[in-house]
Amino acid sequence: MTRVIHTGDTHIGYQQYHVPERRQDFLGAFRAVVRDAVDDDVAAVVHAGDLFHDRRPTLSDIMGTLDVLEELDEADIPFLAVVGNHEAKRDAQWLDLYASLGLASRLDDEPTLVGDTAFYGLDFVPRSKREALDYDFAPHDADHAALVTHGLFQPFDHGDWDAAEVLTGSSVEFDALLLGDNHKPGKQEVEDAWVTYCGSTERASASEREDRGYNIVSFDDEVRITRRGLDTREFVFVDVELAPEEGVERVRSQVGQYDLDDAVVVVSIDGDGDPIAPASIEEYALDRGALVARVTDHRELAADERETSVSFADPDDAVAERVRELGLSGAARDIDETVRASKVADANVAETVEDRVRDLVEDEPETLEAVDAAVTAETDEPDAVTAETDGGDTDDTTDTDDTAAEADATDGPDSPGGDGEDQSSMEEFL
Repeated sequence: MTRVIHTGDTHIGYQQYHVPERRQDFLGAFRAVVRDAVDDDVAAVVHAGDLFHDRRPTLSDIMGTLDVLEELDEADIPFLAVVGNHEAKRDAQWLDLYASLGLASRLDDEPTLVGDTAFYGLDFVPRSKREALDYDFAPHDADHAALVTHGLFQPFDHGDWDAAEVLTGSSVEFDALLLGDNHKPGKQEVEDAWVTYCGSTERASASEREDRGYNIVSFDDEVRITRRGLDTREFVFVDVELAPEEGVERVRSQVGQYDLDDAVVVVSIDGDGDPIAPASIEEYALDRGALVARVTDHRELAADERETSVSFADPDDAVAERVRELGLSGAARDIDETVRASKVADANVAETVEDRVRDLVEDEPETLEAVDAAVTAETDEPDAVTAETDGGDTDDTTDTDDTAAEADATDGPDSPGGDGEDQSSMEEFL
């Protein structure tokens, strides 16, 4: 029997809500998976892509991941992985760095044997390149075989890649497809094989309300897939339906019923009650110990119901107050402050805004192309922006309770796989 942990979508380096603690949470969740693997003495940890949140992780992200993989290596447990759309680069991949250090194996069309199971890998492939795939894998002599890949597959929701086509078109008969990209776990039987998502290890958006975790997959007389949860940072979800004449006090009362200490608080407001200034609720939650608070008022106010009163005694305060009244999300306010309030040096404003806007619009290719062109013109660096717009990555495609910047719905570069230059020096990566 071969028993492995199937994980993925760890998104190390994601500083969600621009809070350093959230960045550490993503690395911490990956470390928790690895320590479970060591404690449980599994045969391997199989990672289905998006180890990193993007293709430009910081040195601290790279070294933190290195430290975690060393724990796995010391326990003599192999780390088998493929490249996801978030982290994919045009040249050698970050996964190649860890492979060159003996800490990982990048799965491909050749079998990697663990116990009595052969593991194969297929890096994320943009939709525009999938028709050219021939699914030709080298033969194996193992009792079982599994393909690890990254993408949104039918018959799961939002799938744009047919799992049945992969299974029937492959030269190898697979017992299981171990998938990443969809942050919602699940399994279905397709063409006599199990097709399963492990889900993400941390909440990358407010739509991911279910507990986080990973799969344990056992290959024996049959394939068995079980689920194990992870103890991650608390998210408090407060859904408020306001009756007529109810307002901010009702929302505060609902939020105050929860233990908010060090939690991410996500408040959703509907109903017929009075207008709410999201900032006032966010401040209320923060005063009670929340790490982060985000409020979304889903009610649409008619233009004639909005009143604008501006005092020019302090223009900055007036603008800030008007921004709060607009009910913008936290991410939108971050961008406003970056541009208007000079949160970063003037020379870095264009790059900082580009990174934030890229998160917001990467699931809209035509918009992303316009942003790329604008930023390139601003920075006068034609090669500064090199994102391809094929592909996708989402749990529920769009997060309506949060901004798209905090949703995991971004497109991958056009070259998710390597170009044959797997052996690269540390200097080439850094």
